[in-house]
Amino acid sequence: MQIQPKELVVPSLSINPSVPVLSPPSVSSVRNLPVNLFASVMGLSGLGLAWRLAHSSLGAPALVGEAIGAFAVGIFLLLAWGYLAKLVKHPEVVQAEFRHPVAGNFFGTIAISLLLLSAVLGPYSPPAARALWSVGVLATFVLCYVVVSRLLQGQVDASHAVPAWIVPCVATLDIPVTGAQMPMAWVAEINLLAGAVGAVLALVLFAMIVSRLVHRDPLSPGMAPSLMILVAPFAVGCLAYSNIVGGIDRFGALLFYFALFMFAVVAPKVFRPSVPFSAGWWAISFPMAALANVALKYAEFRATGLHWVLAIGLLGALSLVVAVLTLRTVRIALNGELLQSTR
Repeated sequence: MQIQPKELVVPSLSINPSVPVLSPPSVSSVRNLPVNLFASVMGLSGLGLAWRLAHSSLGAPALVGEAIGAFAVGIFLLLAWGYLAKLVKHPEVVQAEFRHPVAGNFFGTIAISLLLLSAVLGPYSPPAARALWSVGVLATFVLCYVVVSRLLQGQVDASHAVPAWIVPCVATLDIPVTGAQMPMAWVAEINLLAGAVGAVLALVLFAMIVSRLVHRDPLSPGMAPSLMILVAPFAVGCLAYSNIVGGIDRFGALLFYFALFMFAVVAPKVFRPSVPFSAGWWAISFPMAALANVALKYAEFRATGLHWVLAIGLLGALSLVVAVLTLRTVRIALNGELLQSTR
């Protein structure tokens, strides 16, 4: 079954990444469950880990972060069950989604979710965390290999160079972010490998995406949330680098400040009332979560009032954003819009 990429709605990060193979209008079906909805697990996990950091550094209530982490686990199980049902009942839809030059990148949200959940579960069940992290590592490297191989086949439409391309690269950077405390003897080398792959690919793809944004037509309003992904390589990169070298140094500070700069640049383009809500808005949650986490770590490193104010402000903004996204997603899930075709 051949599907032309130009017919799909994937670049908008909408909830229907494979329109030609979806159900008829107004029909709610699991076949319309988008893989990019796993970004909600990423955002919730990142928020939970940020509140855990706030507990250790600021004395915030421990219950907040742990409750959010538990909620993230529950959402992942729910989405995993739904997407498995989609795979069993509509394998051609999943196949088309995976092969699409944009939609295929969103399978990285599943791998990142596994990695982040391993960190969430770490204090409660180290064996489960190790198993989950190992599966996430394998999935991440396989997906990254497939995506890069696909790009190097050539004849890729330059208009498809959208922020979603960064997702598999961020996935590799999340390996050292979540693997620093793993006790296995081979972890250190895996973290180095993942850091090398993620850092180089993130820079290359970031340059390609920025070039597309500069030299071609602006992204459609529905694609605005995806711009926040441009923050992720530098925020996640700072976390990964600090874990690899054992602390924040000047290079880590450079990564943090550039992530902060990119957030200031893209935030006004993302948070506009003219952009309609869809589940694709979850694309903003994890980059903001990564920035909040690194801001808390950097504030602890610098120990200045200004840095603490910045970190607390980012954590508050992230908490508000995730709360709004959760409520609005529940709303469209209850009224049936979440799993409806847009044709």
